[in-house]
Amino acid sequence: MVLSEKISKICPSPTLSITAKAKKMQADGINIIGFGAGEPDFDTPVNIKEAAKKAIDKGFTKYTPTAGTKELKDAICAKFKKDNNLEYSPEEIIVSCGAKHSIFNIILTLCNECDEVIVPSPYWVSYPEMVKVAGAKTVMLNTTKESNFKITPEQLDKAISPNTKLLILNSPSNPTGMVYSESELKELSKIIIKAGIYCISDEIYEKVNYDKRHVSIASLGEDIKKRTIVVNGISKAYSMTGWRIGYAAGPKEIVQAMSNLQDHSTSNPTSIAQAASVEALTGSQVDLEKMVIEFNKRRDFMVDRVKAITGISAINPQGAFYCWVDISSILQKSVDGKKIMNSMDLTDELLNGAHVAVVPGGVFGDDNYIRLSYATSMENIIEGLNRIERFINKLT
Repeated sequence: MVLSEKISKICPSPTLSITAKAKKMQADGINIIGFGAGEPDFDTPVNIKEAAKKAIDKGFTKYTPTAGTKELKDAICAKFKKDNNLEYSPEEIIVSCGAKHSIFNIILTLCNECDEVIVPSPYWVSYPEMVKVAGAKTVMLNTTKESNFKITPEQLDKAISPNTKLLILNSPSNPTGMVYSESELKELSKIIIKAGIYCISDEIYEKVNYDKRHVSIASLGEDIKKRTIVVNGISKAYSMTGWRIGYAAGPKEIVQAMSNLQDHSTSNPTSIAQAASVEALTGSQVDLEKMVIEFNKRRDFMVDRVKAITGISAINPQGAFYCWVDISSILQKSVDGKKIMNSMDLTDELLNGAHVAVVPGGVFGDDNYIRLSYATSMENIIEGLNRIERFINKLT
């Protein structure tokens, strides 16, 4: 064995691999409708791009402090105060190469071998892989549509053991789009405080929120704030996925340890992207508001259209830009002599037979679902769902 044991256990990102396969088919001349994207289909706002150009022209192209520039940290502190009623000092902020990088740093900073990390399921695909790298153990908490895919305080309390170190909470959620209410977060916070564990609050989809006011669990009192590391970033809100800027806020000693880790891995995030992120957080929010309005329209159309297709169903996502589609009624059916046993089978058949790219729910922890992203044009949504309906009507 040439590779290390830890690295050998890591699985490639299925969402990225499915997207790559769909792009290859597209390059080969096949018209693929892609519902797999985890990024907005809008361009980065002009004011943000201009800020990056100015940074280049000014020669802002050198190393910055590992944990981020003073200007960006100040902007992040102001954002937390304005949006979340959270007071953080710059020393409690770290800027990383995307929210994914921030979460990776937190897990490696806090978790020892044999520690347990509680992850509600369905979950974002990278959480358990990061836990593997740390040598810790993932403890899954399964949720259902009856609970709106959210964990209960009773579930959390029962899952906590002497080895529990962390809970990862994602609201709005990828893949389900569900959002925890303030009252739900208050009850969970009581369990977290009582148990003395930490919480990673992944709030990367905070701004893509439709039906509920976003509440950060860290804002519910000093006791829970001390146990929480809030993760956010500029990728989803400002259509800046490729700029790779995420950030985290939490207790100073944890943030400093994360910075030490980052010192010896990536060093600072890109200087130019940091300058652009200052403009994203402090400049005009008009493009963001327009984007969310458009996502809301697409969401309403997609959910209604999915409900009209015999054999599948969906509940209304409250945030993010994903529709979590229940396919349990069509599993075990066949198309062209091939039986569809699970979500991956359906994903393969939809891509090869209907030329529609989706993401199988199994990679998120529930094989009875697929994830559709509505971060694509309304034209593509209409055509893609028509193709899915025609495909399902062929099942026997």
